Amino acid sequence: MPTLSSEHFSFVDAMRVGRLATVDATEQPHVIPVCYACDGSSFYIALDDKPKHVAPERLKRVRNILEHPQVALVIDRYSDDWSALAYLLIRGTAVLVAPDGAEHSGAIGLLRGRYSQYQAMPIEERPVIAIRPTSLVSWGLLSQS
Repeated sequence: MPTLSSEHFSFVDAMRVGRLATVDATEQPHVIPVCYACDGSSFYIALDDKPKHVAPERLKRVRNILEHPQVALVIDRYSDDWSALAYLLIRGTAVLVAPDGAEHSGAIGLLRGRYSQYQAMPIEERPVIAIRPTSLVSWGLLSQS
């Protein structure tokens, strides 16, 4: 498993949103914006209370992960000054972490510490998506502000 360098981790910490790519049973891609937290070895994504039409376990991203756990997460910085463009592409294996253990509790703490909106949501009652990186690709000057 690749380890995030301090430059990677600083970039991940500074950015606020990523794009999660999954694939469904017919190999059709599905990409959505997500809030995330990282502990340095795994990336965590909550199944939160924002308006949804199905139960969290029936979300397309969750069904896709259960069918094909290989995913990609892109965290990027856009700027009209193209010399400031940068991204980190994380490829990995996604799992659902059930709300009954230390990893889940740690993920909830990280997510709530990063996004104040999660303070009022019962995300501790739902599984959390965990991405275990298998490769990291970066482009641009990640440390540029």
